Amino acid sequence: MRHSQVQVTLFRWAGAWGPFKVRIPCGECALTKDVIQDTLATELAGIPVELDIREWLSEWWKPLLKGGWHAPIVLVDGKVISQGHALNRGLLTQAVIEAYARKSAVKGSHLFGKESCPHCKRAKGYMEKAGIQYTYHDVVRNPRDLYEMISRVIPIIGPKTPITVPQIWLGGRYIGGADQLRDFIQQQEPAKVELGH
Repeated sequence: MRHSQVQVTLFRWAGAWGPFKVRIPCGECALTKDVIQDTLATELAGIPVELDIREWLSEWWKPLLKGGWHAPIVLVDGKVISQGHALNRGLLTQAVIEAYARKSAVKGSHLFGKESCPHCKRAKGYMEKAGIQYTYHDVVRNPRDLYEMISRVIPIIGPKTPITVPQIWLGGRYIGGADQLRDFIQQQEPAKVELGH
């Protein structure tokens, strides 16, 4: 497993323990597997994830040590995120992105915002006027962008500080909001530093 790879484990109602044998996983287990695979292919495309499907009856003690006792049990990097019912794909998306954000650094220039935000529009204007290529992330329309922004900002500003938009990175360096971006660009103006995508 690569260092930045996220481990998703599904313990489904199947396997054998003593005289008990279950060959066909329960309906919710099968549905959970389908939800995981579809979410990895869509919302989480591009994030390195290793999916491990295990038989709960054969290895019931492994998830039990983590607090998982009712299949289907879904763990992300060893932490139980769902058990006992079909998986909510939003929980999986959030947990995987949070795990990935802890293991990887921001690369390039990014602006996380929303269309109705005047400060986001102002920040876009600063970026365009300075000739900075960046990727825009709409945190209202795309849950993946919202979860990534929150996961990356909280370790920087702390869990008690409200998170607002925009949140901006230039060349992988955290800048902050529109006012901080304006100040940063003004400081760089004489040197006209290139901040790539």
